[in-house]
Amino acid sequence: MQETTYSTNRAVSLPETVVPGQWPTALAPMQDVTNLPYMRVVSRRGSPDYYFTEYFRVHGSSRLDPRILRSITENPDGRPVFAQLIGENLADLRRTVMILDKFKLVKDLGFDGIDLNMGCPAPRVYKKNVGGGLLRDPKVVDGILGTLREESPALFTVKMRIGFEDDRHFDTLLGLLAKHKVDLLSLHVRTVQGGYRSEPSYAHARHAVDRLPCPVLLNGNISSATVAHQEVIRSGAHGAMIGRAAIRNPWIFRQIRQMQANEKVFRPKLEDVYVYVEELYEEFSESQVPEAKQVARMKKFLNFVGLGVDPRGRFLHQMRRSRTRDQLFSICTKFMREEGRGSTPFHDQVP
Repeated sequence: MQETTYSTNRAVSLPETVVPGQWPTALAPMQDVTNLPYMRVVSRRGSPDYYFTEYFRVHGSSRLDPRILRSITENPDGRPVFAQLIGENLADLRRTVMILDKFKLVKDLGFDGIDLNMGCPAPRVYKKNVGGGLLRDPKVVDGILGTLREESPALFTVKMRIGFEDDRHFDTLLGLLAKHKVDLLSLHVRTVQGGYRSEPSYAHARHAVDRLPCPVLLNGNISSATVAHQEVIRSGAHGAMIGRAAIRNPWIFRQIRQMQANEKVFRPKLEDVYVYVEELYEEFSESQVPEAKQVARMKKFLNFVGLGVDPRGRFLHQMRRSRTRDQLFSICTKFMREEGRGSTPFHDQVP
């Protein structure tokens, strides 16, 4: 275990990293992405130090989603997994944590902590005053943090943004995280309304590092291993949480470890990308899911990969018009394998 002592003289033990002594990486929670099939694919290319699940929806009639539970109980490589919750009712949150505890996931099945989602920017989420919507009301946040801190049987972590439409409550929220002894903060350095396109404010990460007694993972526009390495050092963050860049480049966690060790950094070729796409398709295939729907799901992944395959956009244009598995892989073969393209370097860094 990595033990870090802070100014409050409280020792916080986080799970050890893959390479002891290196700063940690985490795969960000992404709905319909960071489930068991994707974890399997990523683990074959170099696991993150920590996984965070898709969020368990918590409300009056909610039950633990068995599909999300599998990403904990069948974790492919034994790396720590944090179960993310999204909700605002204290009784329902308490009930859900108690159910998780009854599963004995903490001791027996590799479950390492509870993570509270206070950052989801989807309007259908924040309009219900959950996810990023919580950032508008620090009093509500105070109650939720207190409840989860009291009930959490293991580590209690939070993922949040710097504010809703601005950072007016940022310092207040940091104070609440410290008050309730949160063990780890993953900070996406944009506002909720800034979505994924606004300019990231890494200065807020530096401020959180200075203010909080707990470690901070930097999140938001970490587009490559190089950016992760630079911004973690610059901000003083404990490590980096990576989301969409890991869809484009599932080797990113391996690359970050190699960079930290001053080793030669792996650079994928288009053949590597083709195999990655094949594995994604097979891992996400379900007998009851129609082929057209499976192809549509693959397009969501390939939208992130496309410009790395063909910066001119021709691959994306043709891929988006495919309707069957054969059509999809015919296009992938054309752009990734034919005429010796397999040995062509993949543009693994987001422009």
